[in-house]
Amino acid sequence: MNKNYYSESSRSETDELIRRLKDKAYRLLARREYSAFELRQKFENLAPASICTQILEDLIQQGMQSDARFAEMLCRSRFNGGKGPVMLRHELNEHKIDPDLIERALAVYQDQWTESAARVRIRKFGEKPPANLEEWAKQDRFLQQRGFFSAQIDQFENAIVD
Repeated sequence: MNKNYYSESSRSETDELIRRLKDKAYRLLARREYSAFELRQKFENLAPASICTQILEDLIQQGMQSDARFAEMLCRSRFNGGKGPVMLRHELNEHKIDPDLIERALAVYQDQWTESAARVRIRKFGEKPPANLEEWAKQDRFLQQRGFFSAQIDQFENAIVD
């Protein structure tokens, strides 16, 4: 009889833990998108891995969590903030997003990276092209740190004022 009592008590504690974690997940996801990896990290100290996996699977099945939506949101946000594809790919990889989802999310901006690099450069350094190679190198480093490829930056080398 005591054995039954403990298993019933343990089951209700587990159910309560699952309910609390799901509530927390709903609150988090109501504010913004989260990757599955991010949510797992938030819950890993609160519950056993099997419970975390169960909760994540439920959220994914219900459509509450989606790595594809997360990747799209992150790309849109970072693109609008003047970040380049190298930085975006790195950040999405840190979130353990599937490589196919990363490529799909980045493909939306494929024809806009050079234009974005130009906007970022103008915002930082003004309309005037670089006056010499030293100034161009400074702008080049800045844009590389923002995550742009050399091919997207090289357009400014041709604009150097002699």
